[in-house]
Amino acid sequence: MKILVVEDDELFRLGLRVRLEREPGLEVVAEAEDGETALEIVKSRALDIVILDIGLPGLGGAEACRQIRQLCPDLPILVLTSQTQKASIDRLIQAGARGYCLKGAPSQTLILALQSVAAGASWWDAAATMEIRAAFEGYGSENENSERSHPVLTGREQEILALIIDGKTDREISQILYIAPGTVRVHVRAILKKLDARDRTQAAVIALQKNLIES
Repeated sequence: MKILVVEDDELFRLGLRVRLEREPGLEVVAEAEDGETALEIVKSRALDIVILDIGLPGLGGAEACRQIRQLCPDLPILVLTSQTQKASIDRLIQAGARGYCLKGAPSQTLILALQSVAAGASWWDAAATMEIRAAFEGYGSENENSERSHPVLTGREQEILALIIDGKTDREISQILYIAPGTVRVHVRAILKKLDARDRTQAAVIALQKNLIES
C-alpha cells in the first residue's frame, strides 16, 4: 500500500513513518509538510491512501482534503489529528475524508483504521463518534450514554455482521457481496474492534443483544 503522509511536524512525521513501515505491505512513498506540496504530489504520484493532518500551515488540512478529493475522487483520505471538536469533524466530512484517527492512538488501531479506509470502509475514532452522530442524526447530550453503548457500524459492516450471524465464512461473505476475501477480513477486524469483541461469535451475540442490525 503506497502512502502519502501530510504532516507539518517533522519529528511526528518521522515517527509515523517508522510505525507504518513496520507493518508488512505498507510503504510511505512520499511526505509533505503542507497542503500545497501534498497537492503537487497527488498530481504526480500513484498513491493508495493519504494520511492527512488537519492543522497544516497555508492551505489548511480541511481545504487540502477537499482539493485532493477533487483531483482524485477515488483516493481515500485518513485524517490523523489531535482535534475532536464538532466543527472540525463537520469540515472533514464535508471535505470528503473517509476516516478520522486521533494522534497517540495505539499502533494496532492506526493500522486497522488505515486498512479499513483503504479497503473502502469508513473509520471514525471513538472519541469523534458522538460528535458525528449528534451533528448528523440529531442526537442530544441526553443520549450520550446510549451512544457509547451502541457502536456505530457502517452499512457494509452491518451487511457483513448480519452474514456472520447467519454463520457465513469470510469466503462465503466475499462471494455473496462480490468483494475480495481480504476486504472482508479488514471489515471483520473493524467490527470486532468497534464491538470490543474477542471473536466473531461474541460479535454476533453483542449485535443481537444490542439490536445493531437494521432490518
